[in-house]
Amino acid sequence: MIWCVEDDQGIRDIEQYALNSAGYETKGFEDGRSFWEALKKEKPELVLLDLMLPEIDGLELLNRMKSSCEYRSIPVILATAKGQEYDRVHGLDLGADDYIVKPFSVMEMVSRVKAVLRRSQPQEITGILKTGGLLVNLDEHTVSVDGNKTQLTYKEFELLCLFLAHPGRIHTREQLFSLVWKQDYMGDSRTLDAHIRSLRKKLDGYGKMIETVRNVGYRWEPDNDK
Repeated sequence: MIWCVEDDQGIRDIEQYALNSAGYETKGFEDGRSFWEALKKEKPELVLLDLMLPEIDGLELLNRMKSSCEYRSIPVILATAKGQEYDRVHGLDLGADDYIVKPFSVMEMVSRVKAVLRRSQPQEITGILKTGGLLVNLDEHTVSVDGNKTQLTYKEFELLCLFLAHPGRIHTREQLFSLVWKQDYMGDSRTLDAHIRSLRKKLDGYGKMIETVRNVGYRWEPDNDK
């Protein structure tokens, strides 16, 4: 069940129709309060959440969900307007899994829903991360590209593992500094950008899978074929 939380009935109807046509069950909510009350009784597989909502806005709802042990594992895709860049970044920092900018095509929306649902499925944890000819051995701390060993620095290795473990997920600069450097982002992106440039170069053709999300951060996009 996918829940569409959108105060504009026309947009909400389109969202539900497209998702129903793709084989998903849906439920619609026109305000944040009714959504939050329903969440106490039932859990959806995914929430498509508008930011600008009456009663309780989208960022507050997202914050409540990701602060709760009961709801934090529910995937959330934010629906934002073009001028809401700060809110978009803040939402990703709070734990949103992806975002889509209005006006959006229904095909893009359904594609993003499918991608997030795939990523949210429980996966067996192994000592190997692999995509195509790129192989990372977590136990041996080694990386090979098409059978050739390549030497990465500790931070480059950590970045690569993070990207490969969450393909398609956008990581903000703040998240990367927190997870890899174990420190708060101070507004200076030169260190991060330099590591990304070096990592891309060392990965040869696979480097282009590290996609820059302008004014937000980076993500590993496996569809950017080598």
